[in-house]
Amino acid sequence: AKEAGSYIGTYMREYGFDLNLAPVADVNTNPKNIVIGNRSFGNDPNLVSEMVRAYIEGLHSAGVLSCTKHFPGHGDTTSDTHTGRVVLYKTWDELLTSELIPFKETMDETDIIMIAHITLPEVTGDGLPASMSGELIQGKLRGELGYDGVVVTDSMAMKAVADYYGPGEAAITAIEAGADIVLMPFDYKEAFDAVYDAVLSGRLSEERIDVSVCRILKLKIVN
Repeated sequence: AKEAGSYIGTYMREYGFDLNLAPVADVNTNPKNIVIGNRSFGNDPNLVSEMVRAYIEGLHSAGVLSCTKHFPGHGDTTSDTHTGRVVLYKTWDELLTSELIPFKETMDETDIIMIAHITLPEVTGDGLPASMSGELIQGKLRGELGYDGVVVTDSMAMKAVADYYGPGEAAITAIEAGADIVLMPFDYKEAFDAVYDAVLSGRLSEERIDVSVCRILKLKIVN
């Protein structure tokens, strides 16, 4: 895994890229999973943690940043967030025994964590995707687990979001929830204009935007 990270990172750097949206930290515990599959390092959370750490080391050795995904864990699902809504009925305590282990164990090594679009009603108490949930991003990831790095959403053009929310509302809600980067809105201009207007109206404060900007700039400066 370390050699793979180094090899991939080296040719990415040669092409001028300094960030890889990898590695996948999902634990592939459900054999019926159609979206993670062999993208995962396996079904043992401790093994996945070791491999994720090694892959990150490989990327870093080539001067490329890492992004672990898809928090809080997409491995025990049977549907695909690219094509529709995905619900996982596990509790937070259940996630802590498996899916969350690779994220917790590599939190200090990785540069960015990507949030999945899966819905976890037993954790959040609502129907929001994790990428738009303040309970999961601010409450669990940042609050309980203590992560203070950059958070990026999965692609907001995926149908788990795009079929239920407009680009503007999705972007605003993700930022309110604690996301720093809103990845690939279905309509970039609509998302940008909505966030801009939300700041002007006071729904989003400039201070909230600055928190994310500072996290991103710090990552760029350090690396």
